[in-house]
Amino acid sequence: MLDIKFIRENPDLVKEAARKKRVDFDAQKLLDIDDNRLALLREVEEMRARQNAASERIAKTENVEEREKAIMKMRRLKEDLTEKEKELKKTESKWRDLMLMAPNIPDPSVPEGKSDADNVEVRKWGEIRQFDFEPKSHIEIMENLGLADFERGAKVSGFRGYFLRGDAALLNFAILQFTMQKMIEAGFEPFIAPSLVREESFLGTGWLPQGKDEVYKTQDDLYLSGTAEVPMMGFHKDEIFKEEDLPKTYIAFSPCFRREAGSYGKDTKGLVRVHEFYKLEQIVLCEADHQESVKWHEEINRNVENLMQALKIPYRVVANCGGDLGLGQVKKYDVELWVPAENKYREISSASYFHDFQTRRLNIRYRDKENKLRFVHSLNSTAMPTPRIMVSIIENYQQKDGSIIVPEVLRKYLGKDIIS
Repeated sequence: MLDIKFIRENPDLVKEAARKKRVDFDAQKLLDIDDNRLALLREVEEMRARQNAASERIAKTENVEEREKAIMKMRRLKEDLTEKEKELKKTESKWRDLMLMAPNIPDPSVPEGKSDADNVEVRKWGEIRQFDFEPKSHIEIMENLGLADFERGAKVSGFRGYFLRGDAALLNFAILQFTMQKMIEAGFEPFIAPSLVREESFLGTGWLPQGKDEVYKTQDDLYLSGTAEVPMMGFHKDEIFKEEDLPKTYIAFSPCFRREAGSYGKDTKGLVRVHEFYKLEQIVLCEADHQESVKWHEEINRNVENLMQALKIPYRVVANCGGDLGLGQVKKYDVELWVPAENKYREISSASYFHDFQTRRLNIRYRDKENKLRFVHSLNSTAMPTPRIMVSIIENYQQKDGSIIVPEVLRKYLGKDIIS
């Protein structure tokens, strides 16, 4: 959420942010409603003051007739006040809805563009393997080796359902163990985060209301999170840090759930786009300084690159264009891994920074050296998603005989060099 004072002082910046992010948002409409809200608030406060003064006068009035007249007059004032308070409540609700849809200001370096097709390549790493045979898809390899059952997955779990079995189940845990160890070595504190989360954390992180079609809601008015970012940001809601306590760096595991409502017909087979998966997420809370955010943004993305280099999978990094940014993101990088069977790169991780967009909503602050309360800056990045990472591991490490060489860094966790 942006500060209404900032929006009022910089309406053109907010308008340009909406244009660049392809967000339907009318800054002037918000400001008009804010004017109305403030005018109503002044009226309500004035009427309450008049009511309090009238109550005091009635208490001091001894004449019965004058007292009755004053009581009747105050009743009319109370009725008017009740109506005005209802009007204020409706206006504040409209104001809050619009405030939640105000887009954060993207960094000037964010490329122009409508969708992920317009993202700009920043760098590449690794040599793409030249096969001396026709590479198979991860689906065919896994079914041939009995590592996955997509047919029974659909029977049990519905569309996009799957079972991992045998060495694929073990590989899943090996990948997560390897990643957790590396992230701890990088100085991140490990967490296991809940997936059932209250609405306030979804609103706080910006997943709601914009992404309402992507999340599952339970009959208990709880939501299933699609990333540990949501519960981990809620972890410090309404808290105040000392400046010396920052930065906070967390690596959090959680089951994740996404409806994939906007991807009907896309990647309907295999492990690329599923409703239920697992993820290790990086979360950083730092001082309210742009350069500090930029520094951590580069670092959390570099952590992902280090993991992919350790796995020896070719990848590229792209800077996401304006149309591919979320409402709150200032800037985002995607790391995309090479998928041989499709002959293209596939997104495996996104690293984003938000300035105080999320922490203003969640009221997460710190006292700076001048003892002034400030909202911290927040960042997050996928460290490792499973089972999606298996798509690139299996396809890049496949052999002519249908077996899979296990990446060297995973062998001690899996206990074998080859899956056959």
